[in-house]
Amino acid sequence: MWQGLTHDEIIARHGEEYAAWKRGEPVRRGGGELETEVADRAAPVVLAQADKLPDGGTLVVVSHGGTIRTTIGRLLHLEATSWESLGGLSNCCWSVLGEGARGWRLLEHNAGTLPEPVLGDDD
Repeated sequence: MWQGLTHDEIIARHGEEYAAWKRGEPVRRGGGELETEVADRAAPVVLAQADKLPDGGTLVVVSHGGTIRTTIGRLLHLEATSWESLGGLSNCCWSVLGEGARGWRLLEHNAGTLPEPVLGDDD
């Protein structure tokens, strides 16, 4: 896996894989899962949990940015080669999806501004 390596270390150790990945080809980065395999594993879990929600309920999914991006891509029925266009998910940021009349919709992506705090009247 490329986890824990710097950009230069990835290129030095896995140059051909890195070049193929940059071209958008499916790559098991250092022996890891393909992005499609991540989505195959994660998207059904999200859908199963979403099906259990009461009307108007909210599901919070916490994971690595790559898993979130591939799962969003799968839920939106995007081609796997287009998932990268969603961009990365920064640390401590989130995305918001909602169900529309024709399926899932991306409402926010890579959001990171917290709402204003609600102050009680007992300050």
